[in-house]
Amino acid sequence: MKAIRKSSAEIEKGGLPVLVLSEADVKTLLDPLRLLDALAEGFRDLSAGLIQAPERPEIIVPRKGFSLAMPAWRTGMSIAVKVVNVFEENLDIGLPNHLATINLFDPGTGAPQCVMDGTYITAIRTAASAVLSVRELSRKDSRTATIVGAGVQGRQHLQLLPLIREFDEIRIASLRYEDAVSLAKLQPKAVAVEDVEQAVRTSDVICLASHSYQPVIEAGWVRPGAHVTSVGYAPPLGELPVELLDKSKLFVETADAFKSPPVGCAELKDRDSSSATLLGDVISGKRRGRESAGQITLYKAMGVAMEDMVAANLAYSAAKSRGVGQIVTL
Repeated sequence: MKAIRKSSAEIEKGGLPVLVLSEADVKTLLDPLRLLDALAEGFRDLSAGLIQAPERPEIIVPRKGFSLAMPAWRTGMSIAVKVVNVFEENLDIGLPNHLATINLFDPGTGAPQCVMDGTYITAIRTAASAVLSVRELSRKDSRTATIVGAGVQGRQHLQLLPLIREFDEIRIASLRYEDAVSLAKLQPKAVAVEDVEQAVRTSDVICLASHSYQPVIEAGWVRPGAHVTSVGYAPPLGELPVELLDKSKLFVETADAFKSPPVGCAELKDRDSSSATLLGDVISGKRRGRESAGQITLYKAMGVAMEDMVAANLAYSAAKSRGVGQIVTL
């Protein structure tokens, strides 16, 4: 005889076990090379329409900061929902200006599975996506790179760039030269530079990794054949000179990049989305990437929930297999 299902009034949730992963846990669980390959697959799936990632809503706290919610899911993964808060004055009290948490949910039941730090994931997945574009779009003979920005993103770019190209030199420029000097000490091939223009003019790869509200380079500094990445998000203008869009081939994560912030990029909001190629289409072979050695290629990132979903699922899977983290009951 078939059992009679209880009504919702008769069922209590009771305690549900949830894995909690700290920032230190997440750092030990994410392998950079595996993340790059997983993101490549994620970009392919995103451009193929296999990933659900609705537009991110925003809460603004006047004169303080803003909060973004970023959900995503695809078959075979846990549902991921990240909340990232950007509060600039945190730096004055010794806190990161970007703070994030990621929740994972069982796609079969909706039950919570994991709560993890998302601050480190936000940092590394942002840089990894940009560096993935370097792997796919820069000239194979690229030997000199310049990172503009010596903060969190500058640090993550410096960690990842040597994994995808044999650079002879990685230059670091910053608003404060001493920050560039400090960061350059972390990598044998890194060198701090004061003359940003000269560094950019002679670089094969230029990575804009600042939180600047205005362009940090000029379009005329970028030489033919260079690849440029930009991950900064600081409306209403941003770090990328819009003039560079007219002299380069543009690549983005999704067409949402052309919507107004907080969904899209400030630098692209008045542009035609048909002017860009999806990075996922290049990775899948559906569209061409770089078309000539002299072409300037440009990847403008807005940061999409797919990237968080991929990184968080990697961390969760590794945590379960290695017994990392703490179980709490909700």
